[in-house]
Amino acid sequence: MLLRNHVNPKASIFNVLFSHFISILGDCKTTNQFKQLHSQIIIRGLESNPTIQTKLLLFWCSRLGSDVGYAYKLFVKMPEPDVVVWNNMIKGFSRVGCVKEGVRLYLSMLKKGVTPDGHTFPFLLNGLKRGEALACGKKLHCHVLKFGLGSNLYVHNGLVQMYSLCGLMDMARGVFDRGRKEDVFSWNLMISGCNRMKLYEESVRLFAEMERRMVIPTSVTLLLVLSACSKVRDKDVCKRVHGYVSECTRETSLKLENALVNAYAACGEMDIAVRIFKSMKTRDVISWTSIVKGFVDIGNLELARTYFDDMPVRDRISWTIMIDGYLRADCFNESLDIFREMQNAGMIPDEFTMVSVLTACAHLGALEIGEWVKTYIDKNKIKNDVVVGNALIDMYFKCGCSEKAQKVFHEMCQRDKFTWTTMVVGLANNGQGEDAIKFFFGMQDMSIQPDEITYLGVLSACNHSGMIEQAKKFFSKMRSDHRIEPNLAHYGCMVDLLGRAGLVKEAYEMIRNMPMNPNSVVWGALLGASRLHNDESMAELAAKKILELEPDNGAVYALLCNIYAACERWEDLREVRRKMVDIATKKIPGCSLIEVNGVAHEFVCGDKSHLQSEEIHMKLEELAQESTFTGYLPSELLFEAG
Repeated sequence: MLLRNHVNPKASIFNVLFSHFISILGDCKTTNQFKQLHSQIIIRGLESNPTIQTKLLLFWCSRLGSDVGYAYKLFVKMPEPDVVVWNNMIKGFSRVGCVKEGVRLYLSMLKKGVTPDGHTFPFLLNGLKRGEALACGKKLHCHVLKFGLGSNLYVHNGLVQMYSLCGLMDMARGVFDRGRKEDVFSWNLMISGCNRMKLYEESVRLFAEMERRMVIPTSVTLLLVLSACSKVRDKDVCKRVHGYVSECTRETSLKLENALVNAYAACGEMDIAVRIFKSMKTRDVISWTSIVKGFVDIGNLELARTYFDDMPVRDRISWTIMIDGYLRADCFNESLDIFREMQNAGMIPDEFTMVSVLTACAHLGALEIGEWVKTYIDKNKIKNDVVVGNALIDMYFKCGCSEKAQKVFHEMCQRDKFTWTTMVVGLANNGQGEDAIKFFFGMQDMSIQPDEITYLGVLSACNHSGMIEQAKKFFSKMRSDHRIEPNLAHYGCMVDLLGRAGLVKEAYEMIRNMPMNPNSVVWGALLGASRLHNDESMAELAAKKILELEPDNGAVYALLCNIYAACERWEDLREVRRKMVDIATKKIPGCSLIEVNGVAHEFVCGDKSHLQSEEIHMKLEELAQESTFTGYLPSELLFEAG
């Protein structure tokens, strides 16, 4: 009887210790507590027990898995780990970004004869980054099929995510189409992948297909679709998504409300966007910025500024949007004023802000401010990428500093098509035609293909340098070498070039043979050339053609008066003057800009609103008198309207 009831004392002690350690393990909250327990297990001689080994490793991976190296030390001491243990180790490596180690571990698992299951591949696939996915993603897909796991939902979603991450949306769609279509997570992965690859219209189509299949979208789905709507500006889909949001029983999240405001604003539906904005219980900087951007996009700078000024908090993006809004409206001084306010508010700009500010400086010819911006970029270590470099080059060229523009070009680590094009156009506009042509050939040596704007620059370079035959060759090569159809600007440049060279009739023939109707700019080029070479009949023809297109163009009427006066055709002159009076023509007032001490001052003809207007006009009067004393007289008498 005693023999039958005999209990092994060692086994009894082990069971007590085992139960004790397992209960303590569940209470571990920190890595230090876990390591103390692990030390006690080693001291008690229990470390070699397979059950304890598995419990320790799984607990570490699931609760305290930041140090995957410690987990690996536990793992290598296990004689025969099962697939669950292997999966947790693969998951641990993937979670900390050590994907290659995870793949190597997977291959070791196969060599050990352990068969992967439905959890192995999701852990592997979800950890892959773009480069790694391209390298081994398709091989893992083959293994999925080999082990018959292609129909597993988690594996299927992992493959969709992996291919979309690689940008292989056709492959992702192929896997997606072979899967079950009732899983909303699969749809979210596809829509997210299309958004990532900027295939926004495809995202919208997927959502429509999802609706047809009666798959209920989640809040993630709605956020993804609203993001796509804001890009394609599809207000109908936006309203359908709004319907889903309204049907939600629980309170709408701030993210969804912001996405709705942003999408409606992007579609130009500002009435709805403002209504949602005003109904929001909570608003953040994203809510306000979406409204400001919406009004900027439709050109209502007054309301955009009102909401901008009312913002309780402004971030870098909201400041940049306001600066860019004024820039798009050609309010360059206002752009710089907002930038100064941004600095006074203590907000550090980014590269996008700097591009807008440099563009404003370029249009104003504000070299001093532009130089300050460059110094500010260098001093504050703002990301000086290719876009900022291009903006700097453009600014220097438009301020007449060709050498500084070329210096920026040569210092750039990376250049794109726009960099080379800016150099070609900038050199051409600064009268360095031969250098512009060298850059034109240089970009092609770098296997960068020119576009319409590049050709406009090189034709302009030929124009400034008088290279007629070279220009004709370039004009021909647009079609033959690069399949670019010349547009009105290219024809206008050729007409101007031929006209300046005295080939007025050839310029006229080019206009007659154009495949499209010439605009006033093309006729204007012919008019300028005709006046330059005293061809009154051609000048009269060009002027009349311009007036057919722009009957209120007072400047052309004035030029026509000058033509008739030079030919002593007084009756025609009086007739033109009568027409000018009848239609009350107005010349667009001239405008000039000057930068003084970092501030750009703008002057319009006849305007006396400047604070120092009186002193300025006194100085002009003084200069006029000095000019008279030195014997200066205008070279040409112009008849003005009025």
